[in-house]
Amino acid sequence: MLAVMTVLGLGLYLYSPIHALFEKEQFAVVNADLIHVERTVSDAFLSVAIDTSLVTEEKYINLLGSQKLRTLAKGLAPGYLRFGGTKADFMRFHTKEVATRQQAFSRQFGIKPGVCDRRPISPETEEYLKSEWVLQEELILMEEHQNHCSKLNISGSTVDMLYNFANCSGFHLIFGLNALLRTKTNTWNSSNAEELLNYCQSKNYSMSWELGNEPNSFMKKSGIRIDGTQLGKDFVHLREILRRYKNFQDSGLYGPDVGQPRDHTENLLEGFLETGGKVIDACTWHHYYVNGRDTSLSDFLSPEVLDSLATKTQEIFQVVNETVPGKKVWLGETSSAYGGGAPGLSDTYVAGFMWLDKLGLSARLGIDVVIRQVLVGAGSYHLVDSNFDPLPDYWLSLLYKKLVGPKVLAATAFTHLGTESKLHRVYMHCTKSNSETSGTGAVTVFALNLSKKTSTIHLPPLLSDKTVVLYLLEPAGEDGLHSRSVQLNGKVLKMVDDTTLPVLTGIPLPVGSPLKLPALSFAFYVVKDANAPACR
Repeated sequence: MLAVMTVLGLGLYLYSPIHALFEKEQFAVVNADLIHVERTVSDAFLSVAIDTSLVTEEKYINLLGSQKLRTLAKGLAPGYLRFGGTKADFMRFHTKEVATRQQAFSRQFGIKPGVCDRRPISPETEEYLKSEWVLQEELILMEEHQNHCSKLNISGSTVDMLYNFANCSGFHLIFGLNALLRTKTNTWNSSNAEELLNYCQSKNYSMSWELGNEPNSFMKKSGIRIDGTQLGKDFVHLREILRRYKNFQDSGLYGPDVGQPRDHTENLLEGFLETGGKVIDACTWHHYYVNGRDTSLSDFLSPEVLDSLATKTQEIFQVVNETVPGKKVWLGETSSAYGGGAPGLSDTYVAGFMWLDKLGLSARLGIDVVIRQVLVGAGSYHLVDSNFDPLPDYWLSLLYKKLVGPKVLAATAFTHLGTESKLHRVYMHCTKSNSETSGTGAVTVFALNLSKKTSTIHLPPLLSDKTVVLYLLEPAGEDGLHSRSVQLNGKVLKMVDDTTLPVLTGIPLPVGSPLKLPALSFAFYVVKDANAPACR
């Protein structure tokens, strides 16, 4: 049998006939470059969204006054909070009659938005809104499935509540403007956006902007066709308007928030970047693996499905690099399944395979920011459910935020045959610098085991004699992969109370002990004092 040699950090791993002894067990050998930083992503890499459908009726924006939701949001800071989605292109800002209704509701329930230390909404108000939201959510999803979009209006009071939720939780707000307000010559009618900008300037708000959501679907949603060249001109017009305002002269502008690359979408993106690429701070696109209405458990565990992200990402980068080389690329909206998610899958433990792999692969491929759809709202792909209880993907995100830094290292898992492993997916970053687990040149490895057997992860020789701290996430209870709760190192994760998140504690493993990863699970391994040159 021929020997297969792979470089592992500062040492060598040699596959020889003796490794045939391991062929009966599942294991992965990690090939990593510990000397060089492959790339660095934004400190706000993992960010979140609130869909505009939340304000289909304005009273529901008051749910952002929940103390429990505030606590959960703060746990994921810092980051961007995107307020956008399909409904953004059917939304108008009004300062009079809508404001009157919202103010009446606020007076009735004693709600005072605008200051971080204000008391949260009362438990009675929160329960009332939650009970009403159940019916509202059904209507929203029915509209989406019927491809029908009703118009909605928001007031300054809603903007206040949204801005202060973001600001007080440690997020920077990105507000999605309506691109379907058109003139007779099919250029963007900016008058309503200017009303909103005037209001936000009067409040001294600092925020960023988008214009339009999935313009490749405008014809389907509204009967209005806007080509990429015109959309780019609309963005240039928006940038010119922003420069008139003291607070928004240098504010972020992101777009065009296209869907996944197909012929029409790629042509639209190319035309957009040719005319408007220079005025945006990052090029945004959307990605979902599957259709939430006809997917299955096997899709969520499929290496081929997970690998599809790489193909789509490379297609986007090709268009960007050919038109505006060096422009940052964001996943401006993403989750597991489109159409609101897949009930019983997108809101359970198994969704973590798609989410964690997307985080790892996106960073490796050069995506600068990933915005998760959604923090809370309609559908089943939320991080926090309608009762504001955190779902497995929330806990996974919280742990990622705690342990994973922005410096990305090249790492790949190989089988005993020396071929790249499809069932063991491994990513490596420098450990987050302010993490209590970080040490000199510390690295964080996160790994997914898609196989049905416990597997052993073999780290590079430079790391084999270091202290490793384990954070193993597994489903809690009898529902297995369909569980809506998760355990960390055997302990079920739940909030201590509405103001307190649990301490996420790892388990130090004996030096030199094998890293066992149970079947169909994922884990983080922090190698303290790894002394990796790339992370010093």
